[in-house]
Amino acid sequence: MAAATRYWVVSLPVQSSASSTWSRLQEAISKQSFDTPVYRFNTPDLRVGTLDSLLSLSDDLLKSNSFIEGVSHKIRRQVEELERVSGIEGSPLTVEGVPVDSYLTRFVWDEAKYPIMSPLREIVDSIHVQVAKIEDDLKVRVAEYNNVRSQLNAINRKQSGSLAVRDLSNLVKPEDIITSEHLVTLLAVVPKYSQKQWLSQYETLTTHVVPRSSKKLYEDNDYALYTVTLFGRVADNFKTSAREKGFQIRDFEYSPEAAESRKLELEKLMQDQDNMRSSLLQWCYASYGEVFISWMHFCAVRVFSESILRYGLPPSFLAAVLAPSAKSEKKVRSILERLCDNTNSIYWKSEDDVGMAGLVGESDSHPYVSFTINFI
Repeated sequence: MAAATRYWVVSLPVQSSASSTWSRLQEAISKQSFDTPVYRFNTPDLRVGTLDSLLSLSDDLLKSNSFIEGVSHKIRRQVEELERVSGIEGSPLTVEGVPVDSYLTRFVWDEAKYPIMSPLREIVDSIHVQVAKIEDDLKVRVAEYNNVRSQLNAINRKQSGSLAVRDLSNLVKPEDIITSEHLVTLLAVVPKYSQKQWLSQYETLTTHVVPRSSKKLYEDNDYALYTVTLFGRVADNFKTSAREKGFQIRDFEYSPEAAESRKLELEKLMQDQDNMRSSLLQWCYASYGEVFISWMHFCAVRVFSESILRYGLPPSFLAAVLAPSAKSEKKVRSILERLCDNTNSIYWKSEDDVGMAGLVGESDSHPYVSFTINFI
């Protein structure tokens, strides 16, 4: 069975003990929505702080979650694009060597990275700074990679575009060009359907054109490339007359050194692109894990703070993660509501409910804390 990509993080008020609430939840899900995975979400006893600090933090939680989730999605999309271009068969992303859903459902708070006695605002700000730095790094690395790709694409366009604009060095051989004290060879781009006209007229476009010197070197969908040899002193007159007849004379100077230099430049760019793509892909794999870990710690802070705001002090709630199918969502919502004690779920609400509207985002429409996280 494929792993879910959309999860609910919820918390329920605890009446007697967390273990009994957990048992009731498991039993209700197994009886009424057996296809819905449900897991404990282990949140530590974080530092509560003041009610004002919780209210202030709550205002920013939804925005911060959208930012962190967005960065994780950017990295995932970049991985998918790089794997596609590299011809790599995409495999599920991992976090610390385990699938992302396994990390979520077996989440353990990293006390060394985020001390639980730190203020909640400090933890959230630390997570935000770390994820923002990763996003900035992503932008720089992608820009560098795309710059090399653009240079390669420009060279490829020159080598594969129309004869009117493309690089001609790989179409012309040394023996095609005659250069002496008096003679020069010009390259003419002739419309494909005007080749008979060219062959019948090029010798008369000016004086001192070498008879029968025109040879076709290449033809694409629109044009043909011809050589023509003539005296150097009449080259300008020939170019003018050719242009009047609809023939384009390309400026070209054959240089084996320049051709070799362009070849080496292309090879280097191709190698640079492969190396940068591989490096960027490995960086994305690692950075996705870092962002995901930060995101799950953020979710733990969020469910903790929203549970305090909803159920009051001391902290007494059960946090869980569920992955209901679309057809089971309504049934699971009903189960969660029945497990709530409504008198407890409005602990922090004033007489004027409207004044507290929007405090806990998605939770406002339910008598329990609930928010959704999307992996994709």
